[in-house]
Amino acid sequence: MAERKVEPGGNIIDIKHVSKWFGDKQVLDDVSLYIRKGEFVTILGPSGCGKTTLLRILSGFETASEGEILLEGADITQTPPHQRPMNTVFQRYALFPHLNVYDNIAFGLKLKKTKANIIENKVRRALKMVGMTDYEHRDVNSLSGGQQQRVAIARAIVNQPTVLLLDEPLAALDLKMRKDMQMELKEMHKTLGITFIYVTHDQEEALTLSDTIVVMSEGVIQQIGTPTDIYNEPENCFVADFIGESNILNGTMVEDRLVRFMDTEFKCVDEGFGENVPVDVVIRPEDIYIMAPTESAMLHGRVSSCIFKGVHYEMTVQLPNGYELMVQDYNAFEPETDVSLIIKPSDIHVMKKERTSNTFDAVVVDDTHIDMLGATFECLSHGLEKGKEVTVEVDFDKIELTDDKEDGLLEGDVRLILYKGNHYHLTIVTDEDDYLYVDTNDVWDDGDMVGINILPGDIRIIS
Repeated sequence: MAERKVEPGGNIIDIKHVSKWFGDKQVLDDVSLYIRKGEFVTILGPSGCGKTTLLRILSGFETASEGEILLEGADITQTPPHQRPMNTVFQRYALFPHLNVYDNIAFGLKLKKTKANIIENKVRRALKMVGMTDYEHRDVNSLSGGQQQRVAIARAIVNQPTVLLLDEPLAALDLKMRKDMQMELKEMHKTLGITFIYVTHDQEEALTLSDTIVVMSEGVIQQIGTPTDIYNEPENCFVADFIGESNILNGTMVEDRLVRFMDTEFKCVDEGFGENVPVDVVIRPEDIYIMAPTESAMLHGRVSSCIFKGVHYEMTVQLPNGYELMVQDYNAFEPETDVSLIIKPSDIHVMKKERTSNTFDAVVVDDTHIDMLGATFECLSHGLEKGKEVTVEVDFDKIELTDDKEDGLLEGDVRLILYKGNHYHLTIVTDEDDYLYVDTNDVWDDGDMVGINILPGDIRIIS
């Protein structure tokens, strides 16, 4: 879905059209990614998005089902892990409990039969790099989690790898230690000058550490860019929702530099979408100006909640037309306070809609039934011949969900929930791995199992 233009000869790693299946489950779908020498790249996404599988394919612990991996132009797709100039730092450290700190770090060098004096010099240099100079004779079991992680990093960098792979290495640490280690990792990257490829589900961590962020979902790359680009210019709703807090709203691009959302027209800086085109609109909560009521403001509403977040207050503002917005500000406006809001044109980000309705492939059963999504649905009389392959459309708000999956023609689970200002937009994945998109006012949780029904009159056969 997303690639970036790369200058010839500037890549240390080329991942070309890599897919991976485990049985009949596809976890990576045609992933292409280019990584420059010396870059700090973070692969970011929720659990199950395929990021760790991609890292394991890079390291050689898994093999791609399709595609190829190039390292400095050489194909390493089938090269075993020990022959790749890469080292991996794992979340669980994987230290040898029977060896002290020095011997844990020296282990790989001893396997290569490196001379003892060279081992000592390299180990001491690695210990200094991670701030563990006086710990070489300590038992690793006596170390704190942060110290054990430093030893794991030292063991990886002592072999002077071309690429260092880090699989959620800070996930097991407490918040303060994690932030301290983030700064240390960033400094190590500058000092070592080698390529870091870092996997995490922590958005703040990715924004703090990275030169480049690769956002993944459901085995597909959604966007590649700098932290600033990813945050300020998300390519779709998933990225906008996953990176930081966002107000995501349905809108219509009236014309260049004019967009309509929340029943109001706003000037913006976006153009090239066409006229009267459905779009998605993103406004970051910190970009909405909140103030005491004033007639010159664009929007007026009432604060329904106000929560102190340590640096700022996070407020929910209810508008008279049924919409609500999240606003972040250094000043608190208490609940039940009337307020006015201003949104500047440059703070409105317009995105192309990925889809405007559900579209399914179907086969005609008879004049009032079709097969789709692994089930037979009743539809309105259409006069088409039996066995004809057709395309079907169903509007987002015409799919009915039940909390008892036995009550539905289909079963599925909720995978993604987007709040669109006055309703929820859900991604549902069926047992057959088909995707449905549902607009609803009902509140569901991620992972909920649901029954799915579509009424005959809501099925449109379009071809």
